[in-house]
Amino acid sequence: MKKPNIVYFVADQMRSDSLGHLGNPASITPNLDRIIEHDGVSFSNAYCQNPVCVPSRNSFLTGLYPHTTGHRTMHFLQGEDEPNILRVMKNQGYEVIWIGRNDILPASRSKVDYCDEYYDGYDLKNKVIPLEDDGFKGMGKHADGSFDPSELYSFYIGKGTASDGFVKQDWNCLTSALDYLDRKSKNFGEKPFFLYVTLIFPHPPYVCEDPWYSSINRSKLLKRRPNAETLKGKASMLVEISKKQQLTSWDEERFDELRATYLAMVSRFDTHFGMLMDKLKEHRLYEDSSVFVFSDHGDFTTDYGVAEKAQNLFENPLSNVPLIVKPARQFKLLPGINKALVELVDLSATISEMAGFELPYTQFGKSLSSAIAGNQFHKDAVICEGGRIHGEKQAMELGHTEVSPYWPRLSTQYSEGSEHTKAIMIRMENIKYTYRLYEKHELYDLDRDPLELNNIIDDSDYFEILVKFKERLLRFMIETGDFVPNRRDVR
Repeated sequence: MKKPNIVYFVADQMRSDSLGHLGNPASITPNLDRIIEHDGVSFSNAYCQNPVCVPSRNSFLTGLYPHTTGHRTMHFLQGEDEPNILRVMKNQGYEVIWIGRNDILPASRSKVDYCDEYYDGYDLKNKVIPLEDDGFKGMGKHADGSFDPSELYSFYIGKGTASDGFVKQDWNCLTSALDYLDRKSKNFGEKPFFLYVTLIFPHPPYVCEDPWYSSINRSKLLKRRPNAETLKGKASMLVEISKKQQLTSWDEERFDELRATYLAMVSRFDTHFGMLMDKLKEHRLYEDSSVFVFSDHGDFTTDYGVAEKAQNLFENPLSNVPLIVKPARQFKLLPGINKALVELVDLSATISEMAGFELPYTQFGKSLSSAIAGNQFHKDAVICEGGRIHGEKQAMELGHTEVSPYWPRLSTQYSEGSEHTKAIMIRMENIKYTYRLYEKHELYDLDRDPLELNNIIDDSDYFEILVKFKERLLRFMIETGDFVPNRRDVR
């Protein structure tokens, strides 16, 4: 069987309910909505394994859970001996093209073992070997020294221009991807390719240019979830960030502008996706390519009165992410929406099976092939985790002052109270349970409470269910707590 090309088209901080076909009447995502009519499947109950960038990417690029290798912070990146699907695919004969976000390897490390070409989106140069100025470039200017905290901490900018550096970054990524496919079309018989395109939209700051910025109908926005400070039983991390961001002074019209800008960013992502699919079709590569569209995690987008994300919060706006798969033509497909519980940790197992090889290391993902073909059951449980134990200064991400837009979240992570507690969420069927190390656990019945407003952890009617969840969580931790590397050292 011919090896398929593999395309990962990855958003940063896109929540599942930001797509039109998943129930958002204000969303404008025609390309993603259309592809599942005949060519793909959308998993409405897909979950990331950590609600912030680096740990999530270390998970979906390996098939390992964040706790297995200790990836629970933005500043602990992969070691040279850790498994990575990019390197595996290259070793299996794929031409690997990495475009956009890194968030997994130290900037100074050469990427020659992981890919054939690397483009970071800041320009159009191939940086598979790091340049002197390679590294973190920041997220744009949010404050000029004197600031309104509620404005700065909201990450809201609004209407941008095509020349803004942050706005332009994904256009550079798309240009690099389209250019590669133009070049590949001249010799596409030589090697299959793995095109890993990882964009920055809709990651804050919330800013987008026209025509997308003006396209969202504010009157169609979904109802915003109530502020965390008005709810009982919510995690102290969520409540403290809400207090510090000071968004409770906003009226709903102001909230709606931020939320509409976020959906405009999602809509532009959809446009970029459509352009990439058109290029695959132009060069007759579409039918021979398996395409995966997903996000590393979601975004609160002012639900619960909070912007952005946090390391140990697992409400659906953060943990439930889009996952759309368009398989190459040789694989069975039932198009439409599939409600099976699936995880991003399953991706590496899926593409290795499609490419016809076994992963050369122990991992915990399960191939999605059966679910892509129409099976409505994939796993009995999905997991998302994060946080730290007391004393783990290396996980606090110290150094941000009050003039940083990240200060509300990161200053709360500095606390040695209950806020940054290590925690793990498990969902089975429509029940979500979160075990928190230093404070009250959480339990939500999504059938009765889809917005996760009422923590029923003390409800005696759910006692037997709670015991079942704890037993399943114990089994999960024993299964995935570590793995033995595939080597035998000389003693």
